[in-house]
Amino acid sequence: MSEYDAAFELAEEALAAELPRRWAHSQGVAERAVELTPLLTDRAHVLAASAILHDIGYSSRAKVTGFHPLDGARYLRDVGGFDDVVTRLVAHHSMAIIEADLRGLSEELVREFPVPGDALLMDALIFCDMTTTPDGARTTSSSRIEEIAGRYGADSIVGRFIGLAEPHIHAAVRRVEDAKAGIRLR
Repeated sequence: MSEYDAAFELAEEALAAELPRRWAHSQGVAERAVELTPLLTDRAHVLAASAILHDIGYSSRAKVTGFHPLDGARYLRDVGGFDDVVTRLVAHHSMAIIEADLRGLSEELVREFPVPGDALLMDALIFCDMTTTPDGARTTSSSRIEEIAGRYGADSIVGRFIGLAEPHIHAAVRRVEDAKAGIRLR
């Protein structure tokens, strides 16, 4: 079984019945990841596995702190079998360090899961997550950020986080779009 197949199976078991909308989102994020295969070539499988697993921390089997990137990464580490980079990408997806700081968990997050050194993989996962709606459809990063802020409210931790993360998210999406355009021009 490939790493992606194992990731898909684990994510489906954790999310499909309990959190069907999260499962739809995760599948859409993974579909976006597949589109980036020409950009990432030999690292595309790592992005695809991270994409399908990125929200596993919302599931009851993984939830401990209530901070899904940390809970998900810990679950993947403890379940075992996944590339360390996959676990670290899940821990840091979509600028999670900013929300971790607001929750007082940033030192814990970085100590257990150092930031992945591959900036393109980090940007690619941000791109995939932040251009996919909660139902798995494509969207823009602006619309996605607006949807998150509206769902959680501006005064919530997630609302404050998304406001602080917004310029970083848009920058990551632009870098991926620019890289994709560079490939098409060749």
